[in-house]
Amino acid sequence: MATLETQTTLPPSSTTRLEPPPQPVHKSGWKSVLYTAIVIVLLLLGWLLYKHNAAKKQQAAQAQAARASNRPIPVQTTPVQQRTVPIYLTGLGTVTAYNTVTVKSRVDGQLMSVNVREGDEVRQGQLLAIIDPRPFQAQLDKDVGALAKDKAQLVNAQAEAARYKALFDQGVFSKEQADAQIANAGNFTGTVATDEAAIEADKVQLVYTRITSPISGRVGLRQVDPGNIVHAADANGMLVITQLKPIAVLFTLPEEQLPRVLALMRQPGGLSVDALDSSNTKRIATGKLLTVDNQIDVTTGTAKLKAVFPNDDESLFPNQFVNIQLVLENRPNALVAPAAALQHGTNGDFMFVVQPDNTVKIQPVHVDLTEGANLIIGSGLKNGDQVVVDGAERLKDGAKVEAHATQPNRRGNGGLNQLAPAPTGNQNSTGNPAGATPAPGTTPPNPHQHGGHGKPAGTRQ
Repeated sequence: MATLETQTTLPPSSTTRLEPPPQPVHKSGWKSVLYTAIVIVLLLLGWLLYKHNAAKKQQAAQAQAARASNRPIPVQTTPVQQRTVPIYLTGLGTVTAYNTVTVKSRVDGQLMSVNVREGDEVRQGQLLAIIDPRPFQAQLDKDVGALAKDKAQLVNAQAEAARYKALFDQGVFSKEQADAQIANAGNFTGTVATDEAAIEADKVQLVYTRITSPISGRVGLRQVDPGNIVHAADANGMLVITQLKPIAVLFTLPEEQLPRVLALMRQPGGLSVDALDSSNTKRIATGKLLTVDNQIDVTTGTAKLKAVFPNDDESLFPNQFVNIQLVLENRPNALVAPAAALQHGTNGDFMFVVQPDNTVKIQPVHVDLTEGANLIIGSGLKNGDQVVVDGAERLKDGAKVEAHATQPNRRGNGGLNQLAPAPTGNQNSTGNPAGATPAPGTTPPNPHQHGGHGKPAGTRQ
């Protein structure tokens, strides 16, 4: 017989905790965490790689800079020369003919011929033109005849006066009658003198029909052709003759320079004057200072001077513009350096001088005079020093250089302009502003400690 088991369900006790049912785990959450970790690792690796590459580049740049610092810098150099240098004043001049003559007729008549061609060189007294002489020759012949007639009447009057005087002494004629005959003879004497003067005037007029050159020079363009009637009152002449040998040049100088110029003019030999072309590099001719005008132009404060040139080669021509150099003195044993080598620093002027070991040294200099291409150095350099004229912008004191020599600059006649100030303009030879800080590592010289540059002697204030 089967036993029946009965399960009895007890009611839940109030102290029993009910557990929540377990939640399912999602696989997508684990993937997000994994991706985030991978991104962080990649970013870290990229940052480390970037730092490594930056460090390598910095090391390469430092190595390149070190190699560049040890590499010689190519520069152009020119030696300082010691020679005799002319000191001069400059001005702009105009060439003028030493003498200019406008040939005009002094009588009225027909121009028969012109015996010279345009552009011919003529000598003083040479026949230039002929005016029809026949009217003047006829007038001369007429006056010669009148003179002969009046001379015959004079002889007769003098004879009559002598007879009347003899008869007056015998008491035949009165004194009044004798005086009248003497006066009549004197009247004919005056007439004869007048006729002789008329003949002289006719001869002069006849001479004027042959026009001769009053000076030696060159004939210009003809103004009147043969066959025309010319008059003494004509405004325009027939020819213009200019004297080219010698020739003159007029130029001006500031009034401040006159006392020294006048003092030097009184010395034996006078002052030499050079005429240069428009580029101020080629000497055209050399002459002498002739005179200074007797007054100063108050509007410009300048005085006009006149120089004379032989002009044997006719290199100067009237109305030509030239650059004038009035040589005041020749300075012997002057140290000449190119202006391109001059550098301007906060402490004064200096130059880079190449040393025997191919390094450069900052050398303070004192400039006495300047022409713009050449400088006279008062102190700081010696003959033969190699100064840098190109490539100085990368130099510093003690830098290694690779020097390439160039020829010294001899502009014009190699002289120095006493009117031009030392180069203190807005730029130095390297193109940097004057007074700007030099290249890194350079220490501009102190002119007060090394006899540095002051105001150039003789420059215009």
